[in-house]
Amino acid sequence: MGLFLLKRVATLVATLIGASIVVFLVLEILPGDAAQTMMGPDAPPEAVRALAAKLGLDRPPLERYWDWVIGMLTGELGNSYAYSSPVFDLIVERMALTVPLALLAMALTTVLALVVGIYAAAQHNRLGDVGLMGLTQIGIAIPNFWFAILLILFFSVKLQWFSAGGFPGWSEDPLEALQSILLPALALAVVQAAILARITRSAVLEVMREDYVRTARAKGLSERATLWGHVLRNAMIPVITVMGLQSAELLAGTIVVENVFYLPGLGRLIFQSISNRDLIVVRNCVMLLATMVVLVNFVVDILYAVIDPRVKASDI
Repeated sequence: MGLFLLKRVATLVATLIGASIVVFLVLEILPGDAAQTMMGPDAPPEAVRALAAKLGLDRPPLERYWDWVIGMLTGELGNSYAYSSPVFDLIVERMALTVPLALLAMALTTVLALVVGIYAAAQHNRLGDVGLMGLTQIGIAIPNFWFAILLILFFSVKLQWFSAGGFPGWSEDPLEALQSILLPALALAVVQAAILARITRSAVLEVMREDYVRTARAKGLSERATLWGHVLRNAMIPVITVMGLQSAELLAGTIVVENVFYLPGLGRLIFQSISNRDLIVVRNCVMLLATMVVLVNFVVDILYAVIDPRVKASDI
């Protein structure tokens, strides 16, 4: 197990280093000048060069990359061009909304997908199975931003149960704050739950055809006991794989959904920073999202070893 963890940690570090290089290079080759964008198209060239020197944009790329890496390790991420405030403070402030939103969306996705997928597998080729799989097909076809608009029209405009947008803050009213992210979380969760439900159904059906499942039934175990005691643990391996991949989709989806609901989260910060060409904010936010995705996949690898001991055995 120790060698297994060591290999996974080494892969984690190498992936993060590679991601940082890619993020830095991509932003470096983007057309345009951040200093020119901040000062406007009619600014004199001397003023633009002075601002670029003040922001450190005239330094060699390798030097700026090294300073950025050291800053990420020490928490010194620099100051935002557009907001004139430390990037670290901006990210921490916005993460207070985005992290609960993503966690709530992932929780809704998992609950909906497992319930629907397991029930559909238990009702294989019956009316419940066909009906639920039809609904999941519709869920896959609906973009989350369009579903978010439908939720606003129905629950906010027509029923007036929820606010159409905005975020009061956790310190003001935690219950109202939770209510304000419920519709965005549902908008994010529906599409992912539809995909995961179909994966869950297929995985459960595949495991249910295995010899040891037939043996369990032959020993007199009920369908419920066979399903929960023998099928689910082995069926969860592909399900967990997809859940790890969906974490990236949920984080990327917050950029759109937060703008639909006008939520001051990390996704909206990225969108606004791209519009302002605030590269230092974009660079750190994208790297943070990449780090979160890599860490989730690292946790998935560890869960593999917990669920299926053959994984770590074959790895070693």
